[in-house]
Amino acid sequence: MKRGQPPFLPLATLVLALAAGPAAANNHRQAERISMEIGDEPGRVATAEQVIEEGPFARQLVFFRSAEPPGTIVVHTSERFLYVVQGNNRALRYGIGVGREGFQWSGLVRVTRKAEWPDWTPPPEMIARQPYLPRFMAGGPGNPMGARALYLGSTIYRIHGTNQPETIGHAVSSGCFRLANGDVIDLFERIAVGAKVIIRHGASI
Repeated sequence: MKRGQPPFLPLATLVLALAAGPAAANNHRQAERISMEIGDEPGRVATAEQVIEEGPFARQLVFFRSAEPPGTIVVHTSERFLYVVQGNNRALRYGIGVGREGFQWSGLVRVTRKAEWPDWTPPPEMIARQPYLPRFMAGGPGNPMGARALYLGSTIYRIHGTNQPETIGHAVSSGCFRLANGDVIDLFERIAVGAKVIIRHGASI
């Protein structure tokens, strides 16, 4: 099994899940997705075509009812989507990777800084969990922070790119929100420093 791929379900487990009905099978797959553990891979060179082009996590304009002003970011961790409010009940939706269980959070922050090909300094808590990580890594294609980063308030969290595009749609990070590099570049150009960012666990506004 390649690193970064979710484990296959045992045949007996899958049969039981299917016998219990589509909802049970879907719940089991959702549990597998949520518990998926993928470590960061510093040095892995990202490909240039990192844009989600099809499927539910492809960037697209969607109906989105919100009283927030255009340019506001709304993150729904449970959905694995980031929305940029456009006005007129529309938003631009991006597929994202979110924090794994125990590392998800919610709140209201502002974009305090933006960076192209940001450097990466893993916090001590992350190094304690993944001691193989470098203490510092300069920005570039092999950096897990990806092509762009938006810094969130005074927190250690960011909205950033990734050199692991296969993790989009999964709960794998230490609390940051990751997009495919092509998508985070697009987001970076649309969002100003000072923009409001609302982090929610559910879909309600």
